[in-house]
Amino acid sequence: MRKVYFDHNATTPVHPEVAEAVAPFLGERFGNPSSIHYAGRDVRKAVEDAREEIAAFYGCRPLEIVFTSSGTESDNLALKGVAYLEGNRGKHIVTSQVEHPAVMNTCRFLESRGFRVTYVPVTRQGIVEPESVRKAIGPDTVLVSIMAANNETGCVMPIAEIGKIARNAGVLMHTDAVQATGKIPLDWATLPVDLLTFSGHKINGLKGAGGLIVRKGVEIAPVIQGGHQERGLRGGTENVIGIVAMGKAFSLLSRNMDAEVAEVRRLRDSLECALFDRIPDLVLNGHPTLRMPNTVNISFRFVEGEALLLNLDMMGIACSSGSACTSGSLEASPVLLAMGADPTDSQGALRFSLGYGNTDEDVSCAVDAIEKVVNKLRAMSPLYNAREAKAR
Repeated sequence: MRKVYFDHNATTPVHPEVAEAVAPFLGERFGNPSSIHYAGRDVRKAVEDAREEIAAFYGCRPLEIVFTSSGTESDNLALKGVAYLEGNRGKHIVTSQVEHPAVMNTCRFLESRGFRVTYVPVTRQGIVEPESVRKAIGPDTVLVSIMAANNETGCVMPIAEIGKIARNAGVLMHTDAVQATGKIPLDWATLPVDLLTFSGHKINGLKGAGGLIVRKGVEIAPVIQGGHQERGLRGGTENVIGIVAMGKAFSLLSRNMDAEVAEVRRLRDSLECALFDRIPDLVLNGHPTLRMPNTVNISFRFVEGEALLLNLDMMGIACSSGSACTSGSLEASPVLLAMGADPTDSQGALRFSLGYGNTDEDVSCAVDAIEKVVNKLRAMSPLYNAREAKAR
């Protein structure tokens, strides 16, 4: 059975060159980067080389990068780091209704600690409107946190406009760019944000490593207390293997991003067009153009999403019914509901996210399988059969 992986927004396959780059660190290059002897110095150089590769990709200073264990930890460090340090000046945070759980649940935690959070709405097409952020900012606002691109719908947010609004108001701006990195341009020199989250395993690196870019001059409080690592902002021995893998993954992006984006967009569009051509009663969730080049979120009307997902899995097709961090929930996606999508249609939504390694053959195989499964499930759907009978 052919297997097709269309869940790159959840995680990505490790690039062969990344695997090759980390191999020595599973053997003879085992030192602690904080040790001053030769074994530590050798590893410290690898960590700093990776920091420079990542800085070159974004156009930031190497010392503006703080390594963490994941995008989730980076989001926690950004939000809590600002809140804990700025809590005496103000206790108000602005975010959106469609943020990743790493931001959403951190905001809810801060609410339980006396902070006030405004969750601005999105349009029917899933976009945060800058004006809604402007109206939400008040005299006690200390942080605006809006994702660069949504992990479920792929919608790209107007971060440049929102960042300018926050900057003009004297408020720090954070963006979770975990999904956007490698898919849309992110130029630190021109992007009006103060903190930016990224992660290694979304760009063909390894799981267990991420980072936060903190603009020079911005101060935040550490969330993990411990040693002197990462300039005191993140205690604990660095995940050398994960960091080296990230450095290599970013170096590959620097060389190949434009070509890879063009190819994955072509494949995504081919998948999307074929599905809408061959299967009736589909609804596109999100903006038709302002979205990442690899993502399409579709509601298959009269079909239950989990049933569709499981049947496709048995046919070797891997996709998602939403964020991997909310999988297991039988409720409709909060992101789609926040967009004002029909709750019944939202129950039948699937996300297809393409990436490195996908081919035209994958698209053809997936479309055939999806059409077959949708027809089978609709044949068993009372709602679909009742509608068909009424139409006759």
